[in-house]
Amino acid sequence: MSQQAGYSPSFKRPADIMRMRRKRSLSDAGQGSTSSPGQSDSFPVAAAAGVRPFSPGPLFSSQPRSGRKRRNPFANIENTYSPQKKCLVYDDEAADTSYKMKTWTDKEGHEAMSTETRGGLTLTARLTEAEHQGHVSSKKRLFSGDDSLFEEEEEEEVKAPLLKSPQAIAPASISPPVCSEYPADWSLKTRVLFTSPLTLSWAEHPKAQEEAAGLSQHCRAHFLSLPHSLQDPRVCSELRCAFQQSLVYWQHPSLSWISLFPRINADRNFTGKSTPWAQDRALQQSLMTEWSVSLSSLYSLLKARLCPYFYLCSYQLTVLFRAAGLGGSSSITAFISPTTRGLREAMKAEGIEFSLPLVEKRSKEQHKLNKETEFCELKGGEDSPAADEEEDGDDEDGSFSWLKEMGVEDKIKKPDSISIQLRKEGQTVCVDHRPESLVCVDGSHTFTLINFLMSCKSLVAAAGSQAGLPPTLLAPCAFRGATMQTLKARSVNVKSQVGSTFHDISSLEITGPILPSSLHAITTLLRPAQKGNFSAALYTHTPTAVMNSDSPTATMNTHTPTATVNTHTPTLQQSPVGSVDLSGCGLHPAALQQLQQTSGLGKTALTHINMNNYSYTWKN
Repeated sequence: MSQQAGYSPSFKRPADIMRMRRKRSLSDAGQGSTSSPGQSDSFPVAAAAGVRPFSPGPLFSSQPRSGRKRRNPFANIENTYSPQKKCLVYDDEAADTSYKMKTWTDKEGHEAMSTETRGGLTLTARLTEAEHQGHVSSKKRLFSGDDSLFEEEEEEEVKAPLLKSPQAIAPASISPPVCSEYPADWSLKTRVLFTSPLTLSWAEHPKAQEEAAGLSQHCRAHFLSLPHSLQDPRVCSELRCAFQQSLVYWQHPSLSWISLFPRINADRNFTGKSTPWAQDRALQQSLMTEWSVSLSSLYSLLKARLCPYFYLCSYQLTVLFRAAGLGGSSSITAFISPTTRGLREAMKAEGIEFSLPLVEKRSKEQHKLNKETEFCELKGGEDSPAADEEEDGDDEDGSFSWLKEMGVEDKIKKPDSISIQLRKEGQTVCVDHRPESLVCVDGSHTFTLINFLMSCKSLVAAAGSQAGLPPTLLAPCAFRGATMQTLKARSVNVKSQVGSTFHDISSLEITGPILPSSLHAITTLLRPAQKGNFSAALYTHTPTAVMNSDSPTATMNTHTPTATVNTHTPTLQQSPVGSVDLSGCGLHPAALQQLQQTSGLGKTALTHINMNNYSYTWKN
């Protein structure tokens, strides 16, 4: 294909063509108007038309010789234009003396340049790419009148902000928070299922020496410190000893052929089992005497802050005693759930002062709602059904003035005082056997409660499979008449389907009465053993779920987790009762610090715990 006059293979825009023309004219002026050997007058039409003709460029050597090698004519020509790349560059290393440069504009609107020489050296300005220069001393931009059509576009390109990657702009504040602890859960667990992508087989089949060391460490309240991460938990003897230590709890009474936890709705556990005390009054009296001694021993240890807490599990209720300094309370507290109106009346008769935290909380909320309703009524001037119901309630409570006004006061039979009292207590009676029937006793009244429980006839079943059997006492430390027991642990490797593939998952199932401190000790050991990645499904003994409610004497406020997955760090603040010395209670310092905080779970309990990259999340 023949080349036409004025044809250029660069396909440049008009402004770019004019810029290349100015570059060539400046180069010719710097060389004393010496024409390049490669440029001839063979393109008069193109020169007249004002279009830069095609030229292969100058030779590498000015000496004419055969076999000449021409340079690439497109070496310095770009198909895309960027105003930030075209710069006037001065090379200070090219000369030994200083120089000056001036710029002016000719009559035709084109910029020209002149150079001053000093010491016999002449420096020529070269237009090149700044990104290819190793040493740049100064830069100056060239603009002409021919670029006026594209000034606005170029300015927009210069002012456009540069986008950075998320890693470059992400501050440290938006990094995911690390939650190193989950809320204290005072409910009893019947079963916990741990799962992890790493094997959990190290928790099974301990050696005799490891089991003996774990039991000894529990009795001496000696705790080992483990590294942040373990390479192979199966060969770590300290980890296996500490795991055996975390499974220990103390129980009274203890019968090897019958499981004495749970006791509520557990008649099927006694079906077909031998119960020699059922018809033997002397044996029942002996069991109750030993049980009373054990209960007195537990309360003495609790009062001396040598036992942090203990549970009393009967066939119809569960009682939790906590030492002073735990749960944000400055005194000994006791929670009873569920209760009945008969039990509460019997406690009142014995002079035991107590409160119903959940009922009082609901009453406060209802009172606040009524205040808001009254305010709206006063503002709007309209009667509401709530006000009518309140007035009806006042009439039912004994306001019979309207009968006197009608003159029929003597002819209408009025309700007696007992009926009026039952109406007033209707709200309290309706919570029997429900979570709202939780009773809280604190301070010196807990000692009276201990004596009341020892003599309470309804605490022991009079008939049925549990007849004559005293309640079960559970504690994390030894007490008089107690038997050392261990939780049962079993590890299984299974395959879990994730999408269309199956992944190996290791599981660890723990069954038995799992105390709050035992759960914390196990999760503390799984943190380094599983490299901060595991999850747990918790199965709660239902009557004890409400024991996470705050006692009236709790003096510490904490963040209440919601029922969804929580990824934030709980604001566990130190309580003013932190000065209570509980170092001799036999718990791990980390578990003790957790139990000293108020739970904030309300009448709910934890159902799932998940640790991912050493950070906790949970569901309740």
